[in-house]
Amino acid sequence: MADSDIPRTPPLLLPDAIHQALKPGTALLRLETTQSREGLLDGAWWPRTRDIETELPALITALTEHLGPITRVGVDASAWNALPTRLVIDDQIVHLDSDPVGDDTVLITRGHNDHFALLVVPPDTTADAAREAMARAVRADNITQAAQILIATTPDATDASPGPAATSS
Repeated sequence: MADSDIPRTPPLLLPDAIHQALKPGTALLRLETTQSREGLLDGAWWPRTRDIETELPALITALTEHLGPITRVGVDASAWNALPTRLVIDDQIVHLDSDPVGDDTVLITRGHNDHFALLVVPPDTTADAAREAMARAVRADNITQAAQILIATTPDATDASPGPAATSS
């Protein structure tokens, strides 16, 4: 098969199999450590709700499988319904820090110096917008801040249709 015969995936989309599997509760990771944060994201997370005690354990369990024990998680307390200071997840204590990172990221700490920043896609985001935001966040060449990714991928409220069009006579 020649290169010209290979269908091209649009640049900011995930492969079809991943694209179709994304749903609330999904985390996508690139798992690349860097010394500088400069807006680079290590992945994306699309929680189903704003209940951190319900949502965080699955994320931490998945991350621990790839990264080893997670010691701290930094979140914006105003983005979640309630924020305990720690949770016991898989028999490990995970400390939760209220950081002014905004509700568009979560900061994961492994050990003392390894930090990973994940885009947090709001739970009420449409599937298409969430998929696009997550795809942008995990691109190796991404240097866009999480808030800007969400702004760029979330349709304006004025663009959303209120439902089936009403007909008038």
